[in-house]
Amino acid sequence: MNGAETPVQSHMIATGALERRIAGLIAPLAADMGYELVRVHLSGANGRTLQIMAERPDGTMKVEDCEELSHAVSALIDVEDPVDGTFHLEVSSPGIGRPLTRPKDFETWAGFEAKIELSEPLAERKRFRGILQGFEENEVLLEMDVEGYDEPQVIGLPFAQLREAKLVMTDALIEESLKRRPHG
Repeated sequence: MNGAETPVQSHMIATGALERRIAGLIAPLAADMGYELVRVHLSGANGRTLQIMAERPDGTMKVEDCEELSHAVSALIDVEDPVDGTFHLEVSSPGIGRPLTRPKDFETWAGFEAKIELSEPLAERKRFRGILQGFEENEVLLEMDVEGYDEPQVIGLPFAQLREAKLVMTDALIEESLKRRPHG
């Protein structure tokens, strides 16, 4: 990340107003500690849960990293108090069936299958499934079967209209995830 970029660059990292506020508070702290936010989500599950997904720039996130970030975020949240009432804080790595929230995620996981949902229909549909081909000119490139074509086509989905995107669990994804896991 260069100095001109802000730590929260994607509308997909934090979707609600409160989540965006929380992400804005903790992203600089996480960045100073060497982590990148993947997602900030406040849910009603188990009472209320504030879920922070993060990873190092190389895509790794050990249990000790989660603990370190959890302690720092907890202290910051206690001071800033952006959430009314009680809640559980959960800090985790994105995991194998990870959400894709940043432009770099679509590059990093090119060649793997993904499900993508748009906020507005494109060609009369909101849901797409295919093989990621990267990110270019503010579009997620997806290779998929398109009616009227014998061969799969690469289409561009506007990043600004993405509502949700995640990797599909496949044998190839599991194999690659195991290769990318930190050893030791």
